[in-house]
Amino acid sequence: MPSVAVKLYSVFFKFLLKHRLQNRIQSPLDESSNPYGVTTRPEESVSASNPSFTDGVATKDIHIDPFTALSIRIFLPESSLSPPEQPEPRSFQQDDPNSLNHRRNSYGTPNIGAPRNDPRRSSFEGLNLRSDNNVYRGYSPLPQNCQKLPIMLQFHGGGWVSGSNDSVASDFFCRRIAKLCDVIVVAVGYRLAPENKYPAAFEDGLKVLNWLGKQANLAECSKSMGSGARGVGAEFTKAEVQRHIVDAFGASMVEPWLAAHGDPSRCVLLGVSCGANIADYVARRAVEAGRLLDPVKVVAQVLMYPFFIGNVPTQSEIKLANSYIYDKAMCLLAWKLFLPQEEFSLDHPAANPLIPDRSPPLKLMPPTLTVVAEHDWMRDRAIAYSEALRKVNVDAPVLEYKDAVHEFATLDMLLKTPQAQACAEDIAIWVKKYISLRGHEFSY
Repeated sequence: MPSVAVKLYSVFFKFLLKHRLQNRIQSPLDESSNPYGVTTRPEESVSASNPSFTDGVATKDIHIDPFTALSIRIFLPESSLSPPEQPEPRSFQQDDPNSLNHRRNSYGTPNIGAPRNDPRRSSFEGLNLRSDNNVYRGYSPLPQNCQKLPIMLQFHGGGWVSGSNDSVASDFFCRRIAKLCDVIVVAVGYRLAPENKYPAAFEDGLKVLNWLGKQANLAECSKSMGSGARGVGAEFTKAEVQRHIVDAFGASMVEPWLAAHGDPSRCVLLGVSCGANIADYVARRAVEAGRLLDPVKVVAQVLMYPFFIGNVPTQSEIKLANSYIYDKAMCLLAWKLFLPQEEFSLDHPAANPLIPDRSPPLKLMPPTLTVVAEHDWMRDRAIAYSEALRKVNVDAPVLEYKDAVHEFATLDMLLKTPQAQACAEDIAIWVKKYISLRGHEFSY
């Protein structure tokens, strides 16, 4: 059973959440009065972005859509500033079959024990990636000296009506994932209900994925234009090349952190609670788009206690309907605020992943890790979705945590528990199977 502290917190949490949901239902908004939308609530505790590598991760906020409130927060781990791993030249005369050092170096940090005059080390130090106060300057270093990291899109929870990508809890969780998985986390600040009902949040998630592809293509254009200019004797600075792209295409300037360190061909989706529903939707649209998303490729997704529901109740929905943190009655209120009145159904495609004739076929879905909690009434439907994926030969394991409640690894009060840390580590182990470069699959 959950601890006494969790039980007491659950009572307090449910009281506040129920009060807020009922107030929003009783005070309907004129949706046409605020098409811009909101991505956070006044009562939300927010963590400011910090471009210095505090706790090993630098962050910045970007507003990517001028017509809506859609924004992102980028979490760049300090490991991205390391020089790219280079294969050591083999020397059959120096190989010692009885030594473990060669094997250890092939999986660990390549520069351990490197001399101070190592040419790779010198080229890295010459990049000057930080200023005197340890702040990342934000420009793009030379591509050959950049450590390219996978990109993880993270969608926060909050029952469609609360939560944000810059909350204290979300910031802590994303920092932890960025370091453990060694990825660039892009936390999506999608629009909340009831100001913006379905499909606003889902469209925002897909819009960010398309934005990643656009950024990758603009970065490639910037490199090719810069090299072309040098070939004909013209002299363009990096800033001038980027301004030229803005003028020619009417597009935003290349985002320097992603251009320098991001590898969109290794993209992972991670969704928390209702954010898992968004992640699954984005994965489906990515499968349908196929090569139209190039160079972005979704290689895996992680669904953490997804917000699934359906008209026919599962055993856990009956037995645990009044469970901790989020009970079924409150979730129904959240769905009423999120879905348009004329579309409301518990078997809506946004709510039930197992409705028949849903596209694309499940066999085309990316590998999917599902995290569930023992005392979460939504667990059975998430497990059933995972089983359906495994039946069509999709790698879809389930991690179930004993005595855990909904959002046990992401809720502010529970973030620092050993179980939350263990969950993040388990996610990192599985994710690295699909994002590690060939030859380094067991680097974790």
